[in-house]
Amino acid sequence: MSRNNISFILHKPQLSENIGACARAIKNFNFNKLVLIDPKPIYPNDKILATSVGAKDIIKKSKKYDNLEKSLSKIDILIATSARFRNKNIKHIGLEDLKKINFKKKIGFLFGSEASGLSNNEISYANYTLQIPTNPNFKSINLSHSLIIIAQYTANLLNLRGMPFKKSKKIKSASKKEIQSMLRLCIKNLDEINFFKPKEKRPKMLENFRNIFYKMDLSDKETRILTSVFASLGKKR
Repeated sequence: MSRNNISFILHKPQLSENIGACARAIKNFNFNKLVLIDPKPIYPNDKILATSVGAKDIIKKSKKYDNLEKSLSKIDILIATSARFRNKNIKHIGLEDLKKINFKKKIGFLFGSEASGLSNNEISYANYTLQIPTNPNFKSINLSHSLIIIAQYTANLLNLRGMPFKKSKKIKSASKKEIQSMLRLCIKNLDEINFFKPKEKRPKMLENFRNIFYKMDLSDKETRILTSVFASLGKKR
C-alpha cells in the first residue's frame, strides 16, 4: 500500500482558508495529492499559501481541473463524502468500513463545496459514499475538518497493516478512465437512437447509468468486452 495512491479531491471549494487548511491536513498525515475542481478563489493565492503554513509544496504540486470527470482518469475507487444519506442504489459506508478498501488501488476521497456539498450528479461518479458519524441533529462539518478526520483515519489504517485480498492477481480492475470511455460509447449510441426521453430527464438518467457501472467493480477485461458490445450495437444500426 502506498500513500501516493491516495488523492483528496475538493469539488468547487469556496474559501481560500479552507483550501490552505486542507493542504496542511494532507501533509500532517504524510499524504501528498491535492486535486481541485473549479475552485472559486484564484488558485493559488496568498491567503491559501498562508493558511497552508508548511504545506506550500502540496499546493504547488496540486492539480486543478474544470470538471470532475476529467480529474478521475487515474482514480480506481472514488469515495464521496456526504453528511446526507442518498436515496440512490450506491454503497454507503462509515469510517470503519475503510478497512475493507483495497488501498493498493488508486483511491480518491471527494469533498463537496462548503455551501452545498455534493449533488447527486457528482455522487453518481462514486463507488461509495462515506458519512462521518456526528451529532444527528448537527451533521455539517467544516470542509478541512472533514478532510483531516478521513486523512487521520486512513493514515492509521495504512500504518497498522496491509490488507489481504483474495482476488486473483491475474484479474485487474478497470480504471475510471476505462469505464468512462466505455460509458461515453454507450451514451453516444443511446443518443443516436434518441433513448433519453423526455430530454429534461437525460441528466437524471445519466446519473443512474454511472451508478450502475461504477459500483460493479468491473475488471479491465469485462470493460473491454462491454465496449466491444456497445461498438457492435452501434455498427448494426
